[in-house]
Amino acid sequence: MFSLFLAMIASTETALSQSFLAGGNLFIGVPQGEFKENVDRAGIGGAAFVGLAPRTYAYLLGIEFGFMNYGTEHRREPFSTTVPDVTVDVETQNNFVTGHLILRLQPNTGLLRPYLEGAVGGNYLFTKTSIENEGGDGEEIASSTNLDDFAFSYGGGGGVQVVVFRRSEEDFDTGFQEALIDLRVRYLAGAQAEYLKEGSIRREAGRVVYDIKKSTTDLLSIQVGIAIRF
Repeated sequence: MFSLFLAMIASTETALSQSFLAGGNLFIGVPQGEFKENVDRAGIGGAAFVGLAPRTYAYLLGIEFGFMNYGTEHRREPFSTTVPDVTVDVETQNNFVTGHLILRLQPNTGLLRPYLEGAVGGNYLFTKTSIENEGGDGEEIASSTNLDDFAFSYGGGGGVQVVVFRRSEEDFDTGFQEALIDLRVRYLAGAQAEYLKEGSIRREAGRVVYDIKKSTTDLLSIQVGIAIRF
């Protein structure tokens, strides 16, 4: 696959018309398989991508990153055992980050542009606990990563882009060319990883106990957003 990527890049260097596509999407991740058995809720976050998508060829080659939160816990605690009259807000977040190379077969002209795509990369899962000033002003006092792990992942899916704004072709060389609505569904098969979920951290007799889960990290992602051609 890597040699195919290089060949496509080389073939576009002599193209008369080259352009890039970038976008940002709402990212909804639905756990699948073993991951779903441990995490029974969808995660919500965002995703962004950028890729080479020449008008004279029917493909996109790029990179994409996604982030979602699949569980958050809040509680209020004394600042310390020696300062019990000062309280702080404690927040624990369970997060899932994706990073993939993507190869998409799609037309780069026309009003309606359906596509199929493949992705290869990885999933990064981490749980972070932070303390903030009471009242939710967002000022972080301290934080710690409770657990993190990385898992190889790959998958594929499809979607459609619809042009909602387009400049005249004589203005294409000045930068921004088109704006498109982007709708996409993708299945990612993720290798095994260790992670925490809501309720996995317990405090017993002054000690912290982690209920660590381990499974494959398959994910069905649903994305809705905007893409810009330039």
